[in-house]
Amino acid sequence: MTFPDRVAVAGSERDLPAAHVRVGDVDPEERATVTVYVRPRARIEDPVAGAGGEPALTREEYAERYGAAPEDIDVIRAFAAGHGLSVDEVDAGRRAVTLSGRLGDLQAAFGASLGIHADSAGRQYRGRTGTLWLVPSVAEVVTGVFGLDARPQAGPGFRIAATPAVQYTPVQVASAYSFPAGVDGTGECVALIELGGGFRTADLDTYFSGLGLATPAVVAVGVDGGTNTPGTSTGPDGEVMLDIEVVGAVAPGATIAVYFAPNTDQGFLDAVSTAVHDTVHRPSVVSISWGGPESTWTAQAMNEMEAAFTTAATLGVTVVAAAGDNGSTDGVTDGLQHADFPASAPHALACGGTTLNATTEVVWNSLASGGGGTGGGISDQFALPSYQAAAGVPPSANPGGRVGRGLPDVAADADPNTGYAVRVDGQNLVIGGTSAVAPLWSALVARFNHALGTPVGFVHARLYAAAAALHDITQGNNGAYQARAGWDACTGLGSPNGAVLLAALSPAGGGATPAGGGAMLTGGGPAGSGASAGGPAEGQA
Repeated sequence: MTFPDRVAVAGSERDLPAAHVRVGDVDPEERATVTVYVRPRARIEDPVAGAGGEPALTREEYAERYGAAPEDIDVIRAFAAGHGLSVDEVDAGRRAVTLSGRLGDLQAAFGASLGIHADSAGRQYRGRTGTLWLVPSVAEVVTGVFGLDARPQAGPGFRIAATPAVQYTPVQVASAYSFPAGVDGTGECVALIELGGGFRTADLDTYFSGLGLATPAVVAVGVDGGTNTPGTSTGPDGEVMLDIEVVGAVAPGATIAVYFAPNTDQGFLDAVSTAVHDTVHRPSVVSISWGGPESTWTAQAMNEMEAAFTTAATLGVTVVAAAGDNGSTDGVTDGLQHADFPASAPHALACGGTTLNATTEVVWNSLASGGGGTGGGISDQFALPSYQAAAGVPPSANPGGRVGRGLPDVAADADPNTGYAVRVDGQNLVIGGTSAVAPLWSALVARFNHALGTPVGFVHARLYAAAAALHDITQGNNGAYQARAGWDACTGLGSPNGAVLLAALSPAGGGATPAGGGAMLTGGGPAGSGASAGGPAEGQA
């Protein structure tokens, strides 16, 4: 379907996923809400090659300099009025305009092809196929349109262990990686992005009391109608509670702001942009444990998310994302390798996974037994960033051997068999996955910020320059990619030696070399003798 008087919205092409079928038409009278992102009023300088450090702009200054221009907002207002749509909200700082109306009017306004689709399990959703179309005067100010398609966009990256060989509290894991002492994230706010589920305060009180810690300050922030809605331990509650409990145990002085949004590309993007621009809680770290193969995203969604991450970098906010739990294919069965997004975005700190025992650490790979394995590989969407220019990123294992953004950047324990003892919906569980690594690194960054008195912000260039301050993981693979000395597409630069890394990131640091390679876990032991979700293990630091 084409429109002679319109132009295509760049990157808006949407396909019907394999094994999904169209089963009916949408009700044109049904109402829906979309988010239209518009261009910044000035070109945003890319901080990808920067050294990080204290942000040059506050959120308010950023909105004034780079937010949506009033005349561009007026274009969207006129467009909405001409198509019978309501303007519900305008956020110039986020460059976001929320429109609502009848699906029939929304289809006509954006030239969208909508239908009721069903996945292979028969679950139905409102889906979109093809391209979006706008008249040139509107298209030139629009960078993305989200909300017409309501399919689930991402999945959480956590796995519950049945009979773990070893289990650790988050505090033990932090001790294993020599997280810097004397700091606890006081004064910082860590944002958690959640696309479902919820938490129960009683569970948090029980869990942290068992660790000998006060329950951290946790606040729920609703986005696009999302709410703190706890359900069962096997659902997304496992992700929400894992994230909160890891951050709260490792950086107990930090405030934790949990941004709940629907699991759609609109919800995901709006949650991230809301967190990045939040002038109330002002997070210095955004932790993301949800994602999916790049091939399941539209280009406009990936570009808009990366733009939000670029904004975060400009504001001194560190974005941390899980690299996925399905090896180098990211769970796609087309015979190709796939990177997980949003971890593949150049301004996200992508977190891979390891198996951590008392004296050894190797790539997490239990794929052969169905137990998962760390994601990692080469992006099909994003070019090789400057901070990876000297990292030796290999060509993609896919035909053509593309050299692009390599992930992950860093890693830590993710194997459920050496997992994290947590409490979810009244149950003590052991959970793994790169979903545990993202909040662990986020908590470490909060401790860095506390220690330095200023946010490390976009830390990538300094991390790659201080690679010796991480534990290099050289054994194992995640399918198509093999661990090796230096950066690799399984565990990136490796797992942290926290205190040494802090020294390397400090103004007087730079390229510090770890003394003795840092501590490794000595506690935990076999299942049943290590940590439990109800309290700390013997010998816990």
